[in-house]
Amino acid sequence: MSRSHRRVEAGSPRKPRRDLDHISAIIDQGWRRVSSTTGYLSEREARFVMAAAALAPAQGKNLEIGSFKGRSTVGIAYVTRELGLGTVVAVDPHTSPASTDPDLKGKTTSYEDFVANLEAAGVLERIEIKRVYSHELAREWKDSIRFLWIDGDHTYKGAKADIDMFKPYLVDGAIVAMHDVLGTFEGALRVFVEEILDSDDFGPAGFTGSIGWAQYRPRDGKSTRFRAGPAADSSGATGRSRTARLEQIPLQVLAATRAPRRR
Repeated sequence: MSRSHRRVEAGSPRKPRRDLDHISAIIDQGWRRVSSTTGYLSEREARFVMAAAALAPAQGKNLEIGSFKGRSTVGIAYVTRELGLGTVVAVDPHTSPASTDPDLKGKTTSYEDFVANLEAAGVLERIEIKRVYSHELAREWKDSIRFLWIDGDHTYKGAKADIDMFKPYLVDGAIVAMHDVLGTFEGALRVFVEEILDSDDFGPAGFTGSIGWAQYRPRDGKSTRFRAGPAADSSGATGRSRTARLEQIPLQVLAATRAPRRR
């Protein structure tokens, strides 16, 4: 935790470590660092990613698949550092061109910019950088995961592989979030629907911006309290659709993910 936050806490009435006001202040500070970092994560999305990383009720590492120039990396690293919430591992080969990656306009790698941005934000020492493809990292991965942020290969094959490879390491209560699920890449949306929304291993789920997210709840994900109830299709068959309710994550987190209105 930063010195400034230690000073504030020392002179204030004792509160729970993860008091939502305190977390909201950390997210605000995180956004100031994220906003000066190159990338394509909107303010609304960045605030959500930081809130999810801060509030996931689980122990383990925070894994980011796909870093580009570090916009989301900076946010995740900052809030987890301030709250003491596990190591951040960022995996990305930083190669260009790639079919679903931004055009680097002639450059062959984003790595130097990535490292420079982490240094500028003061979070470089917080991150385990893995300059490899996710399938290469998966061969040696053995650690529990509390927060899984997927923003790498947005093709169906690539996104599905990332879920398949790292889902076995999710701990109960972990949060999975995928970027560009809505409005950008059909493959990512299909994977989110088929592998997450349609899976009884996940409970609460929802969207913010282009992000799709869900909480890993293998013990009770299929519980009716996470369902909208039976719905008949045109043939008369009934099915169940997953709701976007939050159970273990405080509802106030939504306020922390909203960008302040501009005057």
